[in-house]
Amino acid sequence: MASVRRLTAIFAADVARYSRLMGADEEGTHERLKAHRGELVDPKVKERRGRIVKNTGDGFLAEFASVVDAVRCAVEVQRGLAEREREVPDEQRIRFRIGINLGDVIAEEHDIFGDGVNVAARLEALAEPGGICISRMVRDQIRDKLPYSFEDMGEQSVKNIARPVQVYALRPAGSPAASASSTTSGSPPVAAPRLSVVVLPFTNLSDDGEQQYFADGITEDVTTDLSRLANMFVISRNTAFTYRNKLIETKQIGRELGVRYVLEGSVRRSGSQVRVSAQLIDAATDAHLWAERFDHATGDLFVLQNEITSRIANALGVELIAAEAAQPTEHPDALDYILRGRAEGLKSPSRDSYVERISMFEDALALDPQSVEGQSRLAHSLVGRALDLSTDSATADLARAEGLVAEALAASPRSAYAHFVKGQLLRAQGRIEEAIPEYETALALDHNSVGALHGLALCKLFTGAMEETIPLEEQAIRLSPRDPVVGNRYGVIGTVHLLQSRTDEAIVWLEKARSAIPGTPVAHAYLASAYALRGETERATTELAEARRLDGGDLFSSVARLRAFPGAWSGVPKIRALYEATYFAGLRKAGMPEE
Repeated sequence: MASVRRLTAIFAADVARYSRLMGADEEGTHERLKAHRGELVDPKVKERRGRIVKNTGDGFLAEFASVVDAVRCAVEVQRGLAEREREVPDEQRIRFRIGINLGDVIAEEHDIFGDGVNVAARLEALAEPGGICISRMVRDQIRDKLPYSFEDMGEQSVKNIARPVQVYALRPAGSPAASASSTTSGSPPVAAPRLSVVVLPFTNLSDDGEQQYFADGITEDVTTDLSRLANMFVISRNTAFTYRNKLIETKQIGRELGVRYVLEGSVRRSGSQVRVSAQLIDAATDAHLWAERFDHATGDLFVLQNEITSRIANALGVELIAAEAAQPTEHPDALDYILRGRAEGLKSPSRDSYVERISMFEDALALDPQSVEGQSRLAHSLVGRALDLSTDSATADLARAEGLVAEALAASPRSAYAHFVKGQLLRAQGRIEEAIPEYETALALDHNSVGALHGLALCKLFTGAMEETIPLEEQAIRLSPRDPVVGNRYGVIGTVHLLQSRTDEAIVWLEKARSAIPGTPVAHAYLASAYALRGETERATTELAEARRLDGGDLFSSVARLRAFPGAWSGVPKIRALYEATYFAGLRKAGMPEE
C-alpha cells in the first residue's frame, strides 16, 4: 500500500538480556521464544485488533487503532509470559520490556516511521524486564478507562528526540514489574559517577573449558586499560567477577554498583580461530551503545589478547566520551566542559573545531585552574592546530602550550597524556630528538596511546629511521582503526612510500588519507606530488589547487616558501635529499614555481 499518515498506538517490545540468555542456552532460548510468540503474543495482538508491523530480532513492533486495546494487550502478554515461564529458573526466564506511545506515523505495508515510533522504542528501553512504560499521551487516554496505577518516572531525555518525554511505568496489579517494585522501597539510589563502568567477566563459549583463562585475561586487561583513562571510574576485577554466570539485569547491576555503563562480552575459540565479541550497555536504559566483534587466528595468544584488549579500550574511550558529552547538563562543571571539548576533538580537525574545543577547555580551566587534564587538553589543542596549519597565531599558541604542559607535568609527572602532549609540543617546535623520549615515556605509561605511536613514527621518519615508521603507524591503525584522525596515519605511510620512490603504493595510502581527512591541505599536496611523479599532471594540478584553497595562505605558493617551513626535510641530510628528489620534484611537475 502507498504511504499514508495516521494517528496510531505504537507498541514496541523486545526480550530483556536476550544476548545473555542466548549465550547460556542458544537453542533452548530460541525455541521458547518462538513458542511464546506463536502461542501467546501473536494471538493476543490479533485478539486486541492490532497488527504486527515487523519483527526486530528478539522483539517486534506493532500498532493498534485503540490505545486501550494496545495497553490491554501489553498487560495480557506480560501476565501470560510470566505464567508460561513460572517453572523456569529466574535467571533463565524470558521477559519482555514493552513501550507504548500514541503518535502520528507514516505507515507503509511492512513498516511505520516517525518520531512516534522512536519514542515508543525509547520507552521500551526504559521499561523494567516484565514491565511496561507509556508516554503521557497514553496515560491521559487510559487513566479513566483501565484500572491500572502509574509510577511517574519524570521527564526523560531520549536520543534523537528534541524535547524530554514524560514517562510513566504502568503497574497493573499482579504484574511481575509491580511485584518487583513493591520490594524495592527505600532511599533513592546515589547518582552514578560520570564515566563509570564495570567490565563483567567475558563468557567462554568455546567447547574447551580450559579456554576460560583466555576469557578471564581479556576481562582483566580491559579493566586495567580502562582504569588508565582520565576521569574513568572502573569497578575492580574482584567485584566484577562476583557476577560470573549470573543472569542479572543490567539496570540492577548499575544500581548495585553505582555505574552508568556495563561492558560485557564473550570469547569463542574454534580450531585456530578466536572470535571475541563485546558490547557496551547504558545501565540506566539497557540500551546498547556500541558493539564490536574481533576475529583472529590464534597464533600467539598473549599478543592476540593484548591487541584485542587495547582495541576495546581505545574504542570505549571514544564511545564513553561521546555518550557522556551528549548528556544534558543544566549547570556544567569543569568536567562537563572537558568532556564536551574531547567530544569535539573526535571530529575531523578543522579551524572551527579547534576554536570550539579550545573554548571548552578554557571554560574548564576558568572553573578549575589546577585541572591537569584541562591544562593538558588545552595545550594539546593549541599545539594541534599549529601542527595542522589551522591557526594564524602559531607562535603564541606554542608559547602558551609550553606553560600549560609544564604546569601539568609538575603536578602529575606520571601523566601519560601530559608526556604525549609535551612530545607534540617539542615536535611542533622542531626539537625532534627531544620529543622521542617524551613519546616513549607516554607509551611506557599507557601502551594504548595511539597518539604517541603516531608522534613517535613521525619522529623516526624525521630522524632518518624510516624502517621503524610504518610498523609504528600500522600498530596505531590496528589499535584504533576508526580513529577520527586515522587519515594522518595513512598519510605518514604514504609519505614513506613516496620518499622511497614506491609511487604506486604511496598513491594508495595518500588517497586513503585524503578521503579520511578531506579538509587537511597537506594530504592534497603530497598527493599532487605523487600524481605528478606518475605522470598524471591534470590530477596533480587539481590536488595542488585544493591544497592552496584549504590552506588559505601562501605556504603552497612556491617550493622555496614550502622548503622554508619547518618540516622533515629541514633535518637529517639523507631525509632532506629524499624530499628534494621526490616530494619537491613532484610539486614542481604539478606546477608549483620555484620562487
